[in-house]
Amino acid sequence: MDFDMPSDDDPRRLAVRQWIADNPNPTNQTLAESGYVVPHWPAPWGLDADPMTQLIIAEELAAADVTMPHNAIGIGWAAPVIWLAGTDAQKERFLPGIFSDAERWCQLFSEPDSGSDLASLATRAVRDGDEYVITGSKIWSSGAHSSQFGILLARTDPDQPKHKGISYFIFPMDSPGVTLSPVVDMTTAHSFNQVFFDEVRIPADLLVGQEGDGWRLARATLANERVGLSEGGVLWGSGPSASDFLDMVRAAGPLRDSTRSDPTLRQRLAQLHINATVLRLTQLRTLSAKLAGETPGPEASIQKIMADELGGEVMELAKDLAGSHGMLEGSGVPGLVQSSRRWGPTEINFPRDEASQFPDVDPIWHYGFLFSPALTLGGGTFAIQRNIVAEQVLGLPREPNLEHGKTWAETR
Repeated sequence: MDFDMPSDDDPRRLAVRQWIADNPNPTNQTLAESGYVVPHWPAPWGLDADPMTQLIIAEELAAADVTMPHNAIGIGWAAPVIWLAGTDAQKERFLPGIFSDAERWCQLFSEPDSGSDLASLATRAVRDGDEYVITGSKIWSSGAHSSQFGILLARTDPDQPKHKGISYFIFPMDSPGVTLSPVVDMTTAHSFNQVFFDEVRIPADLLVGQEGDGWRLARATLANERVGLSEGGVLWGSGPSASDFLDMVRAAGPLRDSTRSDPTLRQRLAQLHINATVLRLTQLRTLSAKLAGETPGPEASIQKIMADELGGEVMELAKDLAGSHGMLEGSGVPGLVQSSRRWGPTEINFPRDEASQFPDVDPIWHYGFLFSPALTLGGGTFAIQRNIVAEQVLGLPREPNLEHGKTWAETR
C-alpha cells in the first residue's frame, strides 16, 4: 500500500481554502454548484477529480466545518444509477435536486416476505400504456416518510427467472395509492417504514434503463451502499468513530481494573484499538487501489463486515464503562460518554434540551447501543457478506440451493 497525503501547501489544498474563504457558510445549493458534493463526477455535476484530489477536498471542507448535504440514499445510491442508465431527461430533472438536498430520496427494495433474498421480491409493475401500475409492499424504508422520491425495484415479467424479470424505477412518494406505516424500533425512533402500493400509477418514463435490467442496477446500488455504510462514524457513517470513543476514554483518566466489574476491560479496549486500526488500513488499501486506477471488488463486503462489528463493539464497551449508570437512558460516566459534539440523527430522535431527562448528556451512546444490532443486517446481512467473501476472495464453492438442487450461481 502506497499512501502519502500531499503537503499542506499543495496547490489543490490552497484552491479549496480560497474557495472556502470566498464562500463562508456555503449553502447546499452553493456546494452542489461548485462540484464539491460529487467531485469525482464529470462536469457539470462534479470536477472530474482524481481520488487524491477528492481526499484533499474532503479534508479541507471538514477542517473548515463545512456541512455537506445529508441525502445519503439520493447522492450515494440513486444518483450513480441514474447517471449509469438514466435518460438525459432523468438526469436533468433529478440530479440537481439530489446534490443540493432539495429533494430527499429513500430506498424501496426489501419486502416483508423476501428476507435476505432480494431477488424473490413480489411487488409488481404492469405496463398500461404510458404508465406502470405498481402493486405490493416494501419494508425497512429508511426516511420514506420524509422523502419526495424513492428508488423502487418491481417485477415486470413474472415469467422470467427471478433475477431477470426485475426493473428499476424512480418512484414519486406522493403518488395516489401510496400508504406508509411507521416502523418504530426499540430506540423509539421512527426511522423505518412499511410502504404499501395499491395500484399506484406512475409515468412510464420513470423506468431507469430497460425493462428486466433492474437486478444489474440494484447490484450497482448495493455496492455503493456497502461502501457508504462502512465509512466515518460507527453507526453507518454517523455517530462517533472508534477513535472518538478511545479519545474520550483517555480523557477520563487511567482505568483501574479494581474499579470496574470487568477485569479484562483494558484488554478489550486494546483489542478495539487493534480492530479499528485494521479496518482503517483495509479502507486505505481500497483507497490505494483506487489511486492506482484499479477497481476494488469484494473489499466492500470485507469493509462492511468489519465496520458493522466494530460499531457494536464500541457501543457495548461504552455501556459497560458506564456501569450501572448505563441502564439509564442518556446517563454515563462523567468525562467519558458526555460530549459537546452532536452526531447525526440523535438530534431529532433524542433532543438535548428541556424535553430530555438528561439535558447535559449526549444520548448517542444509549441510542447507538440499542441500534447497533441492526448494523449487521442493513445493507446486506452479515451472512450474505461472508458468503461473498468466501466465494470471491477465498475461492470456496458457492452455497448450494437446497430447495432446487442448484448452486446459487445457477439460480442467478
